[in-house]
Amino acid sequence: MRVSLISPYSLSAPGGVQGQVLGLARALRTLGVDARVIGPCDGPPPEPGVTSVGPSVRFVSNGSISPMAQAQKLASERTLEALRSFRPDVVHLHEPLVPGPTGAALLGADAAKVGTFHAAGEDGHPAYRALKKVAVSAARQLTIRTAVSADARRMAEEALGGSYIVLPNGVDVDLFAKADPTPTVRPVVLFIGRHEPRKGLAVLLDAWAGLDRDAVLWVTSDGPETRALRDRRTPNVEWLGRITDHEKAARLKAATVFCAPALGQESFGIVLLEAMAAGTAVLASDIPGYANVARRDKEALLVPPGDPEALRAGLRRILDADALRSDLVGAGEQRAMEFSLARVAERYLPVYETAIAVAT
Repeated sequence: MRVSLISPYSLSAPGGVQGQVLGLARALRTLGVDARVIGPCDGPPPEPGVTSVGPSVRFVSNGSISPMAQAQKLASERTLEALRSFRPDVVHLHEPLVPGPTGAALLGADAAKVGTFHAAGEDGHPAYRALKKVAVSAARQLTIRTAVSADARRMAEEALGGSYIVLPNGVDVDLFAKADPTPTVRPVVLFIGRHEPRKGLAVLLDAWAGLDRDAVLWVTSDGPETRALRDRRTPNVEWLGRITDHEKAARLKAATVFCAPALGQESFGIVLLEAMAAGTAVLASDIPGYANVARRDKEALLVPPGDPEALRAGLRRILDADALRSDLVGAGEQRAMEFSLARVAERYLPVYETAIAVAT
């Protein structure tokens, strides 16, 4: 079977959609599938089996900034040329209605099309609202529709109609479980995420300022809030900037607690699963996207979003209780195995086979 997986976002930039596209392609290859990835790249393709359709430019979308194809007409032409050359049995479109490579393949590819919808949020995706009639019509080009969570399915159903199979995102368990931990001498709380309001870093810093524990907070990545948040000069915070996937795994493996204080608009808590796979205790906001993978007081402590005092209390509780952390870690490692990319890839095979049969 030949499968083309298409990302609308730069495969050179960290991101949930891009990570799933690349990770699923690798897992499919281990099952004997000829899986190839198409998408924007800033510089050389990040790994073998990736075809670049050109560089990206940042667009504001769904409360975040997305690295979409810069020259969309050229990117669309390159996408269709890559598909003509490879002649896949199935084209797997991630966020199929985003302009650029996925939109071009949705309308121009002849093969069976599986579309995966990732976005979720109370207000709906802005592209669905702005292009309602066009989006509904374009979505009919999909042979099969999937969504990464019940919330993503609900948003797509309300905006586009149609039926959707829920197939979750997956985690590369071995990458995180077998990582060599970054050396540290103190307990560590780790934050991973773009520095924008919806990720809740400002709330975490408010909580951290009054924590009064002998621990260090590692903050990765950057974003529009970075300068203002760093100017607070909150004690015992190390600002790490952007890190590679392998460094992320090493930092997660070393951390005492992984903290995800997002305020909402998270369709799936893949980063929580990464922490669980690394054997790290998880403290997170009680939002639907996280509750999909972390059950309260079993795989994670969940606290109300946007509440610094509740987050501070959660940090104290988890830092002070070795037995609690051990229980969370044990349950989290088992939960991560349920969402391994290997299992997700196995679940996609019959979906691809059905799509081929329907489209023939």
